[in-house]
Amino acid sequence: MDEVDKLIINHLQGGFPVCDSPYQVVADQLGLAEADLINRIKNLLDTGLLSRFGPLFHAEQMGGALTLAAVKAPEQQFDQIAEIINSFPEVAHNYARNHELNMWFVIATDVPERLTEVIKEIEQQTKLAVYNMPKINEYFVGLKLQA
Repeated sequence: MDEVDKLIINHLQGGFPVCDSPYQVVADQLGLAEADLINRIKNLLDTGLLSRFGPLFHAEQMGGALTLAAVKAPEQQFDQIAEIINSFPEVAHNYARNHELNMWFVIATDVPERLTEVIKEIEQQTKLAVYNMPKINEYFVGLKLQA
């Protein structure tokens, strides 16, 4: 990651324009060519420096529900369990943790009652207990990379 990549990441955390040519607007703001901006974002995603580039939705404000969940996945079945959990369109992301609860994932649903259904379906398909950890308070943590 070079200084331009850091500049792009820090700039995009402040928002992304909703207009006909959002990449061109951001490129102009950063003094880059639109194609260079797009290629750099693609490279950051392809190399894993960024895991995701897209909007964040407030499921609750849209009438839905959101929770952090975890399971104790046996190491020998970890990949298969991840595949099952990731097959649910309501699972936003899934990651390994060095903890007794070693697989954590976010579930976001369009209606609150679907959240319980998804948890039950995951439990049925994986044969594992899902630990539901709903948000109590919301905090904003920003990442700014020093240039």
